Amino acid sequence: MARVVVVGSGIAGLVAALRAAERHEVTVVTKGTIADGSTRYAQGGIAAAVFSDDSVAAHVADTLRAGAGLNVPAAVEALCGDGPRRVRELIALGVAFDRDGQGLARGLEAAHSSARVLHAGGDATGAEIERALDAAVRRAGIRVLTGAYLRDVVVTDGAASGVALRLADGTETQLDADAVILATGGWGQLYAHTTNPAIATGDGVAAAWRAGALLADLEFTQFHPTALRLPSGDGGSRVFLVSEAVRGEGAVLRNARGERFMLDAHPDAELAPRDVVARAIAVEMAAQDGLPVVLDATALGADFLARRFPTIDAACRAAGIDWSREPVPVTPAAHYAMGGVVTDIQGRTSVPGLFAVGEVACTGAQGANRLASNSLLEGLVFAHRAAEAISEPWTEVPAWAAAPGSAGSAEREVPDGDEPFDRARLQSLLWTGAGLHRDRAGLQRAARALASLRMPAPGEDANLLQLGRLVVAAALSREESRGAHFRSDFPLPAAGTPRHTVLAPLSVPTEVTVPC
Repeated sequence: MARVVVVGSGIAGLVAALRAAERHEVTVVTKGTIADGSTRYAQGGIAAAVFSDDSVAAHVADTLRAGAGLNVPAAVEALCGDGPRRVRELIALGVAFDRDGQGLARGLEAAHSSARVLHAGGDATGAEIERALDAAVRRAGIRVLTGAYLRDVVVTDGAASGVALRLADGTETQLDADAVILATGGWGQLYAHTTNPAIATGDGVAAAWRAGALLADLEFTQFHPTALRLPSGDGGSRVFLVSEAVRGEGAVLRNARGERFMLDAHPDAELAPRDVVARAIAVEMAAQDGLPVVLDATALGADFLARRFPTIDAACRAAGIDWSREPVPVTPAAHYAMGGVVTDIQGRTSVPGLFAVGEVACTGAQGANRLASNSLLEGLVFAHRAAEAISEPWTEVPAWAAAPGSAGSAEREVPDGDEPFDRARLQSLLWTGAGLHRDRAGLQRAARALASLRMPAPGEDANLLQLGRLVVAAALSREESRGAHFRSDFPLPAAGTPRHTVLAPLSVPTEVTVPC
């Protein structure tokens, strides 16, 4: 029986813990409470080919098309192929997906060729999944340590041997482990506008990097096209996610003149891939002096909106907006990290004993642009695979991420600038220089500004600065536009076979050809 520490308590962490606990001694570590991560905020649903008029092959094809040529085929096959069985296991655990007269209800979202997205509570899918998994973990008697911040992954003789933690009372401790599973989510707090919760500071990615793990494709941050934009008390604005499923049900985007602009931007209009819709919105906003565009759902009717999207309906009404009668202002916001810690399809990283699952990981399944509602599925599928692989022999880094150089045990020094760190400034630099539209000059300005900042004491801010520098370096190295990465100075995809950007500690970004 191995000692396993799972860091993170969203769908990826809790599924990994449940499966691992069948054969091992498991401790779940989470920075806040068990339900504080991104999972509970997921609105749209979870995609899986569980209906008779759908197929795994069609789901694979949609995922590959959205990923803009950068997907790792084996990872996509695992994601979509395992999906139906894993979703049925969620149902067996008590997840109450919505039903209609035909059985499980389903919705259509952008870039899907079939309505295959299961949802719960209308637009509260993540919250229902989190509730059911939390209950299952409690029933299983799995130890959960809350209020425990991940300082570092402990590495002994080149292998992960535990985690160093800072507890809520400020004390520090270490948990020894035979296997560490990172399920810490993404890095949305790098950006000035994000749909992510405050705890999404890239802790797991940064800790894996310091432990010597390879990272890949950090330049690919997905910006959700439609976040409700509302005034905040400090004179700025705050955002609230408006699910892709709203457009799947027929809502349309309009500019300040009331025109539907997506009809000219892509054949699929509002149901084009997220990167296309987000950039089209940014163009319209620039043409109207930064004013948000609007999402017009008035044709759907008040009863339908309240029943199908109760969470969004409540948020709109709390803001004084009756979205059944008037369009709502929306803007893109940082939403999901396609890149992360390099893993194989069993969640194994380049550091023996260290696994990564969910948004913290880069399996290559999402490519350059994640297909809508594949995020919960990714956490579910690869968490299960990682738990199954704990007792298996360790394998080499997958071929798609085999970079020159080593991620060995040399010290990973970070240059220290002279200017005091300010998180708001970092977020503004990333939003402006490495946001929806990028070019060499803007990225270089961001790189210089980030280098000038003094590294904070170990903690969330230090992780954000470390990752911000890496994201900008990766974006500078990719001189093309692909998926969520758009360079106005290189507006087309590069010729030839698409390449991943792999970063090894103490190295510059290295491009690696995608296997055919």
